[in-house]
Amino acid sequence: QLSINELDVAIAGDDWIQERILEFELEYGISIAPERIMSLHRGNVRIVGIIDGDNPEETIDDYLIKLCAEKDVLVMVSEMPYLGVGWVREALKRIGKLDEYKEFSVQKYKTPPKIKKGVVIYETWGKTEAKIKNGGADFGIEITQSGSAIRNYGLKIVDTLINSETSIWINPEIKQHPVKKELLQMFLLNLYGCIHAENKVLLVFNVETGKTAGIEQYMESNNLFGNEPTVSSGKSFSEYTIQVECDNRDLPLAKIRFELLKLGATNLDTIPLLSSIPDTNVIGF
Repeated sequence: QLSINELDVAIAGDDWIQERILEFELEYGISIAPERIMSLHRGNVRIVGIIDGDNPEETIDDYLIKLCAEKDVLVMVSEMPYLGVGWVREALKRIGKLDEYKEFSVQKYKTPPKIKKGVVIYETWGKTEAKIKNGGADFGIEITQSGSAIRNYGLKIVDTLINSETSIWINPEIKQHPVKKELLQMFLLNLYGCIHAENKVLLVFNVETGKTAGIEQYMESNNLFGNEPTVSSGKSFSEYTIQVECDNRDLPLAKIRFELLKLGATNLDTIPLLSSIPDTNVIGF
């Protein structure tokens, strides 16, 4: 939809975008090029190649060498068949068998093969592991995070195709449209601000004038500010504002607050961040 101008912006997994790119290329000979513009740091998964765990082979190359010596039609199952096609063709090329097994056919599960020699990819919607374990396919690809569910099924991971996460993708032509481009920049900057603010808080506190040197030395030695601390100075007190990461195990938030108070900080407030945008360069255009 991005590449045929139905959409300007989409939120999608990197794996599914790649699946559509390969489908257009392999089935229709059309090159499409949606642009990945920002990661949302969500939905991190691996797309992996899997075989029955009873097989001794540890890599897809070794497994395909054995299969090609035994079969004319290699059977694969996958929810993302065109990612599978691209992957297995690369493996066949590495072992010198691509010319021999260059034909492929994406089909519904268990329908008769449309080719006499090559790779049949059955598109599945669930139970991919069971189809391999029960002999319904020679190998397949699956989505996983840790791989534990695959191993528990008695299967073996023999390759990683891609690492995928949820991202913002755009139709590159939007950059040529001034109004849409500016709207996109506004959207991306505000979205980036929300993501960048996660697990961060502001510490706001007062310090007597005579104690500021010790406070600033502590903050500098622990990298608690950038070029210089944000400070508003008065006659007797100065107010400091620093940004702190809540998930820093080496320097926990609780310890920072405790150390600042020991050094003379007063009225120390912890304020959740809703957005944090360093500058406009963070979105890349």
